[in-house]
Amino acid sequence: MGSVLVVTNLDDPTTDLVIEELHGRGVPVVRFDSGDFPSTLSFAATITSYGMEGALTTPTRTADLSRVRSLYYRRPSGLTFPHLDHQTARFAVTQARYGLGGVMAALPGCLYVNHPHRIGDAEFKPSGLAAAAACGFRLPPTLVTSDPDAARAFIKAHGSVIYKPLSTPLYRIDGVSCTVEAREVTADEIDDAVAGTAHLFQQRIDKTGDVRVTVIGDQVFCIRIDSDLLDWRTDYSRLRYSVVEPPSGISEALRAYLDHFRLVFGAFDFAVDRQGQWWFLECNPSGQWTWLEPETGLPMVAAMADLLERKTG
Repeated sequence: MGSVLVVTNLDDPTTDLVIEELHGRGVPVVRFDSGDFPSTLSFAATITSYGMEGALTTPTRTADLSRVRSLYYRRPSGLTFPHLDHQTARFAVTQARYGLGGVMAALPGCLYVNHPHRIGDAEFKPSGLAAAAACGFRLPPTLVTSDPDAARAFIKAHGSVIYKPLSTPLYRIDGVSCTVEAREVTADEIDDAVAGTAHLFQQRIDKTGDVRVTVIGDQVFCIRIDSDLLDWRTDYSRLRYSVVEPPSGISEALRAYLDHFRLVFGAFDFAVDRQGQWWFLECNPSGQWTWLEPETGLPMVAAMADLLERKTG
């Protein structure tokens, strides 16, 4: 068994903890960011009947592409070629994406956590919601639309409705990175600007709390998050945590969902109503999770290291 490849940006505390655990076990790790290419990252790959062969080289490590144990794909930065003119840079980015990206996606015998192509599939929120419904999860009534009339009708039909972004691009306001928060919206707030792009509206669940379920390989960690917030991610200082067991049917649905997208890791979010029922909100195939370990004592970093090490027994 060869190295574990870790693909992420420089500022990723989650990855730091996992790599520290792997280093403590004597497992070789090669960490790089796609944004390092081509300035400090190079590769040479030959395609053979046995699969991909060759090497990937960073300033301090070299990985044998034919013997990669696993690849932990987190949150790499984008490919950039600032020294080139716009037209040439666009060509270079495309070649790098399909060249380096194609090699990394076809490593023989490699365990992907998760495979970048599968992450891409699972990040489409409507696809994830449709898969969740098919897998047996309970979903709030949901509308995805660019039609202002459809949005107004949906809100009038379902009363308390939340607007959610379909993805989470960062805005920079006064130099500070911000995200678009989920919030309640009324029919009177809907105007013709809704026709300018796609939007997601969802009936608000009368919840008593939230649950974050982190699935790492065969291990499932269910943590209830209590607060008085509509979106608990807006203020972590107000959160309280407790370890819980999933209701009947949830574990089977979790596995069916991950199998559908061919994932081995997922960070699932649920709202818990006053009857104790869990309502599926989303699954992030690259979600954050390490902050939950010190809050609960659950061995999540060790579980991820076990998975990447491909430890058995």
